[in-house]
Order: sequence, then C-alpha cells, then structure tokens
Amino acid sequence: MLGMILIIILILLLIGALPRWGYSTGWGYYPSGGVGLLLIVVILLLLIGYF
Repeated sequence: MLGMILIIILILLLIGALPRWGYSTGWGYYPSGGVGLLLIVVILLLLIGYF
C-alpha cells in the first residue's frame, strides 16, 4: 500500500517537473530526470519486496 502511494506521488511530481511552462524552460530536463530516477528506484524496491 505504501509503495503504491509513493509511486503515485512520484508520477505526479514527474509530470509537474516537465519543462512546459515559460519560467522553467531554462531548467532543462534535470528536475524531471531526478524525479524519474527516484521513481525507478521505488519501483525496483517494490519488485524486490522491500516495501
């Protein structure tokens, strides 16, 4: 249950970190890349049964 909540929150953060707005175009893909990496780590931890 906790793992699914973490995945949903990280997916929402990943969507929110995409550089679509005018003020965030200079950021590049660094914020979404970091959140995407966290999402991959959480999914891997769920697959090996840590959560």
